[in-house]
Amino acid sequence: MAHPDVYTSAPAALSPARSPKSAAKAIAMQGVIKAFDPTSGDGVVVCDTDLADYTLAPNALEGSIFRMLRQGQRVVFTLDASGRATRLSLGSESDMGTPAV
Repeated sequence: MAHPDVYTSAPAALSPARSPKSAAKAIAMQGVIKAFDPTSGDGVVVCDTDLADYTLAPNALEGSIFRMLRQGQRVVFTLDASGRATRLSLGSESDMGTPAV
C-alpha cells in the first residue's frame, strides 16, 4: 500500500486540502479561470478533474506567456506547497480526466 502522502494516481487524487509537497514530481492539471483581478493578481482556477477551486499563487504568472487572464480561459497548472495554482501555461481542449456530467 502506498504512503498516503505520495500521489501515484491521476490528478484527481489532489484536492485543495492536500498539497503535492511530498510528491516526487508536480502533477500538471488542467482547468478554467473562474476569476482574475489584474490589479491585485488574485484569482481562482477551477480544476477539470475534481471541479475544485484553487487560488492562484502570487507568482502564478511568473515565467509564463500570460500577463493577464480572462474568465473562462483554459490553463494547465500545478500546485505549490500551499495548494495554490502556479506555473500556468496554455490549456487545451484535450481530456485530462474531466469527470462525466
